[in-house]
Amino acid sequence: MAATTTTLLLLIAAVALLISPAVSLTCTSQTFSRSAAKFANCVDLPTLKAYLHWTYDPAAKPDPTLSVAFVAPPASPDGWVAWALNPTATGMVGSQALIAFKDANGSAVVKTYNLSSYGPVVESPISYGVLRKSAEYSSGVMRIFATLALPAGGADVNQVWQVGATVTDGVPAKHAFAPDNLGSESTLQLLSKSPTAGKAPAPTHAPAPTPAPAPAIGSPTGGSSLVKGGGLGLLHGVLVLLGVSIFGF
Repeated sequence: MAATTTTLLLLIAAVALLISPAVSLTCTSQTFSRSAAKFANCVDLPTLKAYLHWTYDPAAKPDPTLSVAFVAPPASPDGWVAWALNPTATGMVGSQALIAFKDANGSAVVKTYNLSSYGPVVESPISYGVLRKSAEYSSGVMRIFATLALPAGGADVNQVWQVGATVTDGVPAKHAFAPDNLGSESTLQLLSKSPTAGKAPAPTHAPAPTPAPAPAIGSPTGGSSLVKGGGLGLLHGVLVLLGVSIFGF
């Protein structure tokens, strides 16, 4: 009996060692190496094994500040993770992104990207003031730390997150098109308090476009519906099924 108990305890210990301490089952059990990294709120994001910790200070001067720690495993050890706010829409296009990856020396870095179009990803300033930013990588997990200056009066903002497998010459390559990748967006409630910490928000999506009425036979406008109404969304959906991105990211 004693031998059985000892074997069971050893098995439990071995399993515990296999679980990375950097990625816990919930955000509330995560800690950070830096003692100053304390946050008022956290949430288990619904996709990509990602977590967000944040503190929003609406009384900060001259502008309100949002301090965050975004935690997620890249799609590969040499991949990247991204967290962004989108001030104009849901989704990645238009978002003001922080993307972290390992540089040529193997050190974790985080850079800013204004993803304002479907073109290639190019490092650039973003519309929010970046007061601080840094990144850490260990145990297969990347962490982005940042403090942003936000416009006054905000309550809810659109957030987007993503992971990728490859960085080529310092440029993050396209991500996968699995359901988790395509559903990695939600609303961040800036004034949320700790009682809601750990509850995943439901992903938000743009409403489906209303189909355009079928043109009359012989109508000179027949065949133009692909570029009107929901045509771009339909085209994007077809390209996704074919594994092709119109984002370049």
